[in-house]
Amino acid sequence: MNGNVSRRKALAGIALGALSAGCLGRTRNLAGRGRTAQLTLQIDTAPADKDPNAIRIARHLAENLNTVGIDARINTLSRTDLWRKVLINQNFDIYVGQFLESEPFDPDAMYGFTHSQFVAESGRQNPFGLTDVNGVDELLEEQRRVEGETRADAVADLQRALCELQPFTVVAFPDPLTAVREERFEGWTSERPLSAGALLGLEHADTAGDDTVENETAGDDAEDAEATLRLVTTDTHMTENWNPIAAEYRRGGTFTSLLYDQLVLVDRDEVVPWLCSRWERTGDERLRISLRDAHWHDGEPVTAEDVAFTYRFFRDTSRGDQETAVPTPRFRGRSSVVRSATVVDDETVELTIDDVNDAVSIRALQVPILPEHVWAERTDVATIAGFEFDVETTEALVANNEDPVGSGPIRFVEASAEESVVFDRNPDHFLVRSTEESETTDEDGPRAGIPDRFHGKPAFDRLELTVLSSDIAAVQAVGDGLADATVSNLGPDAVPRIGREADARLVTGRSGGFYHVGYNVRQSPLSNPRFRGVLASLVDKDTLVNDAFDGYAKPAASPLGASPEWVPSDLAWEGDGPDPVYPFVGDGGSLDVSEAKDRLREAGYRFDEEGQLLSGDR
Repeated sequence: MNGNVSRRKALAGIALGALSAGCLGRTRNLAGRGRTAQLTLQIDTAPADKDPNAIRIARHLAENLNTVGIDARINTLSRTDLWRKVLINQNFDIYVGQFLESEPFDPDAMYGFTHSQFVAESGRQNPFGLTDVNGVDELLEEQRRVEGETRADAVADLQRALCELQPFTVVAFPDPLTAVREERFEGWTSERPLSAGALLGLEHADTAGDDTVENETAGDDAEDAEATLRLVTTDTHMTENWNPIAAEYRRGGTFTSLLYDQLVLVDRDEVVPWLCSRWERTGDERLRISLRDAHWHDGEPVTAEDVAFTYRFFRDTSRGDQETAVPTPRFRGRSSVVRSATVVDDETVELTIDDVNDAVSIRALQVPILPEHVWAERTDVATIAGFEFDVETTEALVANNEDPVGSGPIRFVEASAEESVVFDRNPDHFLVRSTEESETTDEDGPRAGIPDRFHGKPAFDRLELTVLSSDIAAVQAVGDGLADATVSNLGPDAVPRIGREADARLVTGRSGGFYHVGYNVRQSPLSNPRFRGVLASLVDKDTLVNDAFDGYAKPAASPLGASPEWVPSDLAWEGDGPDPVYPFVGDGGSLDVSEAKDRLREAGYRFDEEGQLLSGDR
């Protein structure tokens, strides 16, 4: 089908599909007082000590909703409970959170986030319940097939469709803020300082002849300390769970990416063969993967069977034991590209893939490869004390994965829940394995195709991650020489403290992980895109960027707003200008209540004599 005709038909179908969706679902009123009661909406988010940005957005939205006559209530939950409620049970009205995707960001990340094929599944894939089959789905599939300008056009139309439908409202892309100390390790990149590639790219600073680091003892203890990368965080999850496919625990996934190798690594916009030494297309829909000589942390060899098992397991973690498949709630969009995996020999596997372009096929190779002998038995129906699942899930998806066994460049050593976790260097990893065992060079040896910056890495023998009570305490630890860097993204309140620490430096960049307001479109009135559009216009993104993020963020209308090369001009945020899609109803940070209510009336909603928006049928 001609791409332009396809896009025109897709966009034409959006209005009809959206209006139909607005008539579906049930009227939901938390107060339970009948059809003429005030509409009540609950906003789920993390508490201030876990995500200060999210709670500020939630408070801002709740205040404006209450002002226009909607009874908005904020419900704070721990991050784990929040994502179990939203992603697993899908039992929510509105949530505020951050979309996190490994970078560099590709538009295909929206495939898993919004495609209707995932509407019945739990996880990060389409948590909104969006079912616009005739519009968004077709554009999502087209951008997977085509290349060049044709793909750019499809991606532009996809963004327009998502902005019109508003299953979620993009608020802003925050700047990742990190405090680093370069006394012992250098090479902290300002692009993605805490990515797996960035940590592997660090170099050990030359400290010969210098005094030992403050608070460290002399002699052997000092040598051990100098070889230890010491990081601090406020996120306790990093000390409790190392399950790479657990949706409710993983954020950026830096440490699980270092524990579990992927077939390829994308770093600095470069595609690096990682666990595979090479891959090639043997047909339009086949990829042949050749593996490196690698071993799991327990000494077992990594084989093609493990790779084939991983892709099958991602499609159904019950391995056929349940009536319906139980796919992984993470990496679903990527792994859905792979239809089957066939073992050719111990070192070769052939993947049958959808008809997709090279960018999407490479994304399909960026999933953690799991050892079959560890994960094959984790197929039982899962239970967690104190939490009831509304959908079937398996032990593989909720297990903490204690004593994780991967093949990556670091190995798990020990952990104390909510306090610390320790990893050490994997001496058998292909990055450090000596080529003297054979007469090969790196062109055809164990590190074939891997850039020099990764050879012999990591530069540390030990990695210690310690949990501290606050961002300020974390920055203080870096300033005092007790830590080399902060891990969890710092809030803007910590920035002045970094400036006061003589030996600490602020490293910042631009994140592809946007904060957003997510809507459960399965239920009325959130099933109505006109209603969601009015809610979007109640979010003053400029004010939030200035007040909540203290300027360390960029407002946006599109989920691709941090990648300007993909954003069409009509969706680009121009300087201090208004939101190009749903401008804030007001001026100078003040809400125009009358105008907002008029928009709700125009959308077909009614108010009582007290100015309360009614929850009953329009």
